[in-house]
Amino acid sequence: MYLNKRVRRQLAFFSVVSVAAVGVMAIGYLDLPNMWFGAGHYRITLNLPASGGLYRNGNVTYRGVEVGRVDDVRLSPTGVDAVLSLKSDTRIPADVVAQVHSQTAVGEQFVELVPRSGSVPSLKNGDVIPEDRNTLPPDINAILTATNRGLQAIPHDDLKTAIDESYTAVGGLGPEISRIVNGTTTLAADARHNLDALTTVIDQSKPILDSQTDTSGSIQNWAANLADITGQLKTQDQALNGVLDKGPAALDEGRQLLDRFKPSLPVMLANLVSLEQVAVTYQPALEQLLVLLPPDVEMLQGSQLANRDTKQDYKGLYLSFNLNANLPPPCTTGYLPPQQVRPPSEVDYPDRPEGDMYCRVPQDSQLDVRGARNLPCLTRPGKRAPTVKMCESDEEYIPLNDGYNWKGDPNATLSGQSVPQLPPGTPAPAGAPAAPQPTPAPLAAAHYDPATGTYTGPDGRQYTQTDLSENGKPKAWQDLLSPPAP
Repeated sequence: MYLNKRVRRQLAFFSVVSVAAVGVMAIGYLDLPNMWFGAGHYRITLNLPASGGLYRNGNVTYRGVEVGRVDDVRLSPTGVDAVLSLKSDTRIPADVVAQVHSQTAVGEQFVELVPRSGSVPSLKNGDVIPEDRNTLPPDINAILTATNRGLQAIPHDDLKTAIDESYTAVGGLGPEISRIVNGTTTLAADARHNLDALTTVIDQSKPILDSQTDTSGSIQNWAANLADITGQLKTQDQALNGVLDKGPAALDEGRQLLDRFKPSLPVMLANLVSLEQVAVTYQPALEQLLVLLPPDVEMLQGSQLANRDTKQDYKGLYLSFNLNANLPPPCTTGYLPPQQVRPPSEVDYPDRPEGDMYCRVPQDSQLDVRGARNLPCLTRPGKRAPTVKMCESDEEYIPLNDGYNWKGDPNATLSGQSVPQLPPGTPAPAGAPAAPQPTPAPLAAAHYDPATGTYTGPDGRQYTQTDLSENGKPKAWQDLLSPPAP
């Protein structure tokens, strides 16, 4: 038979395609190299007490992924040996448990390899998984027999009632049950993907469980206290219901009250913030005040008992009116010089002089013992200073003098610690120039003629003040203490 070139080329192409298809089918689908020569696979033996429905060519999975097939199932002196053909490119730990499962309700058993740890060598050709590390699914016949026996033991009417009640309980809950089943399936899938972590948690849970055992007494006490709380809530159920019933209305009233206070409440709270900062700074002083206040009140109340149950006609305190005038004398050191002291008759308010003016005698002086120089430094316990700046620094208080006479800046332009002054009794350094002494301002004195009421002031001008005397005689001393009436 004669075939032209075109037909011969077509037959050759068809032959090549057929040979390639058969080769792909034999190698990829039928896995003939593995079946005939074992190429790309290694074989292990699984010792089982029974077949459990396992059959040849059944799937073998590892963590849900197919890694091989059941090569053979044969009898052994102690049970059944299943030969598994596993892929060489998949590393499987040698410490695994082989579980036989049913893929569907009608059978289709497969082998699931579950690792118990990942730090052991891998399976290799010829390994054997012993019977104590294998599990078989329950016999379906035994399950059906037990189920049938259990249903026959239940009275028919009661079984019908149970089915009806079950329908009433779950009727219409299909979507919810479906979500529960889907969530459970997702949870199981995630657990399978994180099997190593879960296995590690289970293996290392002993310290946690031991800690629970060691603290069992504390847990029992906590449970007992919780039981007491729940018992109190049960006992006070009526009061609790009242709080829950009236609480929203009370909260609404409080909200309305705050709304009414809204214009002034923020200002008050802002002022309280400033007050709180001051209170925090002066916390030790406030605590000392609260400590000393009760004894002071006690002493005051005790002094009121001086004439109780006596024949005195009056009730009250025994008071002493001894006149201790000018004891001790007033302190003038550190204030304005005498020529700049304002007379009490003037009622205007000039600017405050610069600097800090206070009694600048030694801190242990009897003059003005509660003056500014003895204020305690709250942030520096044990230190006393007249200003916050001196309290916060390392500078110590230096008095101007230790006497009763005035001493300070004669021009009143420097008033404070900046006046150079050595402590009393401290010798001047050798070779140091003497500190310049300020030139005191001349005292303003004028001769007053009581007959005419005239006098000459420091500026050379003549002034008249006729209300200081009457008919050439001075008035009463009380008239000198107050200005004349307008």
